[in-house]
Amino acid sequence: MTKRIALFALSATIAMGVAMAAAEAKPFRYSTAQDILGLDPAINNHGPTNAMKSNVYEALVYRSAPGPLEPGLATEWQQVSPTLWKFNLRRGVKFHGGQDFDADDVIFTWKRLSQQTAEMQYTIRSIKDVRKVDSHTIEIETTGPDPTLLANLAYAFIMDEGWTTQNGGERVVAGAQASTFVNLNANGTGPFRVVERVPDTRTVVEPNPNWWGKHEHGITRATFTPIANPATRVAALLSGELDMMYHVPLQDIDRIGQTQGIRVMPGGTARVIFLGFDHRRDEMLDMPGTGKNPLKDLRVRQALYQAINIEAIRRTTMRNSSTPSALMIAPSVEGFAADQNVRAPFDQAAARRLLAEAGYPNGFPLTLNCPNNRYVNDEAICQNVVTMFTQVGIQARLNAMPMPQHVNTAGPTGGYNSSMYMLGWTPATLDAANPLGELLTFNEQTRLGLANNWGRYSNPRVEALTQQILVEPDTTKRRALIREAMTIVRDDVAYIPLHLEPQVFGIRDTVADYQLRALEDVDLRSVKMR
Repeated sequence: MTKRIALFALSATIAMGVAMAAAEAKPFRYSTAQDILGLDPAINNHGPTNAMKSNVYEALVYRSAPGPLEPGLATEWQQVSPTLWKFNLRRGVKFHGGQDFDADDVIFTWKRLSQQTAEMQYTIRSIKDVRKVDSHTIEIETTGPDPTLLANLAYAFIMDEGWTTQNGGERVVAGAQASTFVNLNANGTGPFRVVERVPDTRTVVEPNPNWWGKHEHGITRATFTPIANPATRVAALLSGELDMMYHVPLQDIDRIGQTQGIRVMPGGTARVIFLGFDHRRDEMLDMPGTGKNPLKDLRVRQALYQAINIEAIRRTTMRNSSTPSALMIAPSVEGFAADQNVRAPFDQAAARRLLAEAGYPNGFPLTLNCPNNRYVNDEAICQNVVTMFTQVGIQARLNAMPMPQHVNTAGPTGGYNSSMYMLGWTPATLDAANPLGELLTFNEQTRLGLANNWGRYSNPRVEALTQQILVEPDTTKRRALIREAMTIVRDDVAYIPLHLEPQVFGIRDTVADYQLRALEDVDLRSVKMR
């Protein structure tokens, strides 16, 4: 097939995959609370969504379950100079539709990711140019030294130029569950290909018979089904309708673990759950006509921080499974310093005093926007926080909603329409430069932070430090810069970090082995069926 062919794999190839599934009868069925937000590699920087993309698409490099970077669509690479890299591309690779993969697809993908609407733009932000040496060799020139280039490139998924343009995908359209063709369909080079996609219902993939790698998972067909209700999700696992589900509700861990044929697999993550503020508006959305935004006052942010009894949330809502955090990065992230990870004490009297000093002795109205199907006990955590705010005089209320609606309300597509919100963040690169650039910087010129810094926090010194961190190759110097930036962010109460989210998977014995990932997602290459 030539590169002009457009839609999916050939019908004969799909039929062969269905026949394989029927003959070997090793389907894999899994679920979590929320659906993926689409298949377009350029948008929706979101854990389950990125995981599904990585099952279907590939990048130049691949981050395996244990963490190391491995060859992907590039077989080898070398850093020629501080700002120049050379990549040798894998030969004989075909997209699911039959098109040949070559250097032109890498260049096309880089240009597409460079668009302002591409939420995954961070993966190629330091790249100044991508040049074709020959059909399977490219050079990447960066604007300066970039110690995280390879880690970022692991999420720059390569698209076929012909298929994308034939289907009107040259222009990136942002938004959770965008209705564009390239967000509803896929044509990657990855180990799995999409055979069915019904938003909010199921996504079905089958092994790519022409994949260059070796299929070791034993999966003939994988069906991902979002099930929002935790009790329904547990029931599906117990009845045998699912082979794997996450997150296991904390109250059901013992029951599931004691059920014959099912095991519970707990593990840590690199995800920090936090609360964000509207730092930008002069008049808060909850106080129209007043000309005031209390959240711009450090004393108010400190008061809200100290009003939260994080130990009570850990003991009750999280059933002792979470780890309170004072930083926006986890211990597994490069740049973490344990001595910085000290929370301000829970102190309701101090919170009331700070509010009075800031001119709000009787509090003020405040809406907390919160997802209700994304993180472990997200809505319950937010309800606890709202109650704690009320106890110090804030007229707080909870506005909980499904994650796609939350993104489209509080994020850039909704005009950052939130006074205060909950979000969680796992740096895909496992490096502090990622949250510094995505959450702690807001720069319209460099595009840093525009997609994920929903409160539009900005501090000139943090901005300057972030620019240095992005290009500093010396590890010791770089860690010192990260330390300074994280100290400023903590003291400025840019956000209120809550805790590190636990991950708990429920797995039936139909699955022989699975490797948990700190990124808290499902990489189908890590599944081994019996």
